[in-house]
Amino acid sequence: MRLEPTEVDGVRFVRPFSAHDARGGFVKAIHAPTFAEHGLATDYPEVFWSSSRAGVIRGMHLQVPPHDHDKLVLCVAGRVLDVALDLRAGSPTFRRVAARELDGRDGTGLYIPRGCAHGFLALSDDAVLMYAVTSVHSPAHDTGVRFDSIGFDWPRGDWPGDSFVVSDRDRALPLLDAWETPLS
Repeated sequence: MRLEPTEVDGVRFVRPFSAHDARGGFVKAIHAPTFAEHGLATDYPEVFWSSSRAGVIRGMHLQVPPHDHDKLVLCVAGRVLDVALDLRAGSPTFRRVAARELDGRDGTGLYIPRGCAHGFLALSDDAVLMYAVTSVHSPAHDTGVRFDSIGFDWPRGDWPGDSFVVSDRDRALPLLDAWETPLS
């Protein structure tokens, strides 16, 4: 397992151990000693997943204090372009974006520290992301910024209509320039 730094302080590209043969594949997604060597949490009281078709954008979401959390996002099927945005005002990478293509064939992922928003673009019709978070979801502390206000060039694909599929909730999120961070 390798945990590689990205453009955003604290965000790690996760390359789990994976092996494939005639039977199929095996992926070891979490190895607590390796995460501990990097100072990353592995106590996850809530784990969930989402499934999306090509062209779907989800994000940019985060939880704010006191229910903020570190998040491990792993692709378990299909492919996504995963994006993390630093919203920590005191961070040396404040407002910077880290983006990596994640692939379910090898279970790649991103470790996203508290204070960073997360979103993704599904690149395949069978994209499934698993999330492990260090706090239980609190609707009152759930927020985010609009995906198209973060200065990131979301790629266009060959999905029907060549337009993104975005929820009404995500379209109603505030623009980054209008978002006041409660994070340090």
